[in-house]
Amino acid sequence: MSMRIEEPGLFTLVQDLGRWGYQSKGVTVSEPMDAFSLRLGNALLGNDDNAAALEMVMYGPEITFRKACCIAVTGADFGLTIDGAPAEAWRGHRVDAGSRVALAGMTGDGCRAYLCVSGGIALPPVMGSRSTYVKAGLGGMDGRALQAGDILPLGEPAPNRQAGDGFLCPEEYRGTAFRDEPLYALDGPQVDAFSPEGIATFYKEAYTIADESDRMGYRLDGPEIARARGADIVSDGIVFGSVQVPGNGKPIVLMADRQTTGGYTKIAVVSSWSVAQLAQKLPGETVRFKRVTEKEATDMLRRFENSLRELRGLFAAR
Repeated sequence: MSMRIEEPGLFTLVQDLGRWGYQSKGVTVSEPMDAFSLRLGNALLGNDDNAAALEMVMYGPEITFRKACCIAVTGADFGLTIDGAPAEAWRGHRVDAGSRVALAGMTGDGCRAYLCVSGGIALPPVMGSRSTYVKAGLGGMDGRALQAGDILPLGEPAPNRQAGDGFLCPEEYRGTAFRDEPLYALDGPQVDAFSPEGIATFYKEAYTIADESDRMGYRLDGPEIARARGADIVSDGIVFGSVQVPGNGKPIVLMADRQTTGGYTKIAVVSSWSVAQLAQKLPGETVRFKRVTEKEATDMLRRFENSLRELRGLFAAR
């Protein structure tokens, strides 16, 4: 079982839930930018949570499938077509051997989409993961974005794989309903390095996503954040969503391909739910931050996990 990339899309990567356990050796996790959409796509097909899929930006590839299977596209709506016929995002679809799937591009509800396939993409794992980390040439298809002519092997699908055909993810489970909300953030480990005025600025003012934003980090333009002391610290660990503020006072939200350690003070950490919403935004869009407690952030994550569990239960009952 395999699929052939006819046209690669803008920047299409193989991703699973990341390369965990190697940060102490300087190897980043390199997880999906919007892991919630990837996990929901896998649930629509009965895949394992960590099954590898395609992460696409702005517009996706054209693919020929060499054997019948089921697919689902989640995240942003990229105008999915199967053999030229429009097909709904957030729904499982059967594709036949020889079918051609195309994703023409975003329609306004985000900039990243995930193409999940029954059985997942079965490229050899590197350090326990199939995720692609382009800067180091690790994982995925030879550590790079996909190219025309690439052939991706597919794994063995779930025994009831046909249950995915037509299976629709309820709207209330999707991240698209929450993309206009502020980004929920907890105090960072060096929040005391900032003045009360600086902290108020961070949570009150709007920031614009800068052009120099990518899978490593989103740079934000807006009011400078005032400090109580200097910007530099002894380097410490970085997590997804860390908001570091270098000497220019402009925040940077560290994303999926973040470095493992950093030497700038961190005013906040964006919740895992909200950082996925940030990943769906493009340069030029604005964001605001809202201060939350650890309990509030945990409750958001718990609601998603409950929704995912319910979705898997619905699949099993089909």
